[in-house]
Amino acid sequence: MATPARPQIVVLMGVAGSGKSTVAGMLVSSLGWDLLEGDDLHPPANIAKMAAGHALTDADREPWLEAIAAWMSDEFTAGRSAVVTCSALKRSYRDVLRGSLVGHPGAVLTFLHLTGSRDELQRRLTARMDHFMPPGLLDSQLGTLEAPGPDEHILSIEIGPPPREVAAAALAAIQAHS
Repeated sequence: MATPARPQIVVLMGVAGSGKSTVAGMLVSSLGWDLLEGDDLHPPANIAKMAAGHALTDADREPWLEAIAAWMSDEFTAGRSAVVTCSALKRSYRDVLRGSLVGHPGAVLTFLHLTGSRDELQRRLTARMDHFMPPGLLDSQLGTLEAPGPDEHILSIEIGPPPREVAAAALAAIQAHS
């Protein structure tokens, strides 16, 4: 897909285990856009806290979300398009990310919510290796998740199909929103 005329950032959101990183990798391979793994901007204290099995608080997440929003704003300023992975569990968190649009008229921000059953998410978390987020925090994330309201215009994509199909659905949504 060609670079859009206006810079566009797609935030792949959802709880741990929803496949954000997998789908993001497929999307950037197809689109040739920049990629930010939101987890890469977590402060070491956040990673240690999650690795120890403790859920993050809003205060823990605030500087992390602000760092992601700043990165997104920089991408918009440079006229680049990107895919960002970020759980974006609450509307207030998504609002912080929406703040990246300030000063960037014409830029496009799209949220795609990767959703699945608790059983599917638990299975995925249990199977993945070398990640700081333990499966035991899934219920905390599900409890924190505020389903996007209709006024947020967020498309939900079911994660049950194979990853290539999920990525194809995400790509179709991006193309429709460009």
